[in-house]
Amino acid sequence: MTTIHALCGGMIELDRSSFFSDETPGTRITIPVMCFLISHPRGHALVDTGVHRQARTDPVGRMGERRASLFGMRSAPTDEVVSQLALIGLAPGDVRYVVNSHLHFDHCGGNEFFPSSTFLVQRAEMDAARRVLGGETMRYTPSAIDFDLPLDYQLVDGEHDLFGDGRVVCVPTYGHTPGHQSLLLRLDGGPILLASDACYLRRTLDDMHLPSVVHDGDAARASLRWMDGLRRSGTRIFFGHDPEFWATVPQAPDAIR
Repeated sequence: MTTIHALCGGMIELDRSSFFSDETPGTRITIPVMCFLISHPRGHALVDTGVHRQARTDPVGRMGERRASLFGMRSAPTDEVVSQLALIGLAPGDVRYVVNSHLHFDHCGGNEFFPSSTFLVQRAEMDAARRVLGGETMRYTPSAIDFDLPLDYQLVDGEHDLFGDGRVVCVPTYGHTPGHQSLLLRLDGGPILLASDACYLRRTLDDMHLPSVVHDGDAARASLRWMDGLRRSGTRIFFGHDPEFWATVPQAPDAIR
């Protein structure tokens, strides 16, 4: 049996116009950073590692002045991935795989706490991140302090069946970043797509409305159209940062049914 738990990887305040490009800047919104623990007979897989715990206590020291000025941390002390795992009786050493949807600071901030795990990242994502670290300019800002670590990164190209039985599949949903990926879960209760930042909010999908900052708009729209097809066929979409949706999701230690 495969089960899934929702974990809070942080709470961030930012300008609503980041999500809605047609809005005038000035209104702030607090959003959840979602991580998920998938328990499969062949091991535990963690989807994203949230915001690093230091960002709550020393945001400038962790994120730098510019990023700290854009993102206000509103996390409680336990809104970080290690504390959240403890709610379900697990420690980092119990996690076989970590799937990074992409390499922004709020999705790989806790990577360092999983030195014995294998990390799954799309090759296109890692290649672009390395090029940025090498000085190339693009509309993509990976967080080197969070991902550029001596970890066991396994680079994948396109779809990747994590456990080999079709129940947990990494699926490329490029656009938000050069190599963004989502997770398609085929569970006993029906299929679920963990969209991550390929679809910030329910409104993003309902209106096919891209955020103000995106790496590749055409690719992002194609990813949304694919997700819309999944939704129409009965797949539950877990939107990446939707506070109203998050309020409806059972959270650890409760499992998602």
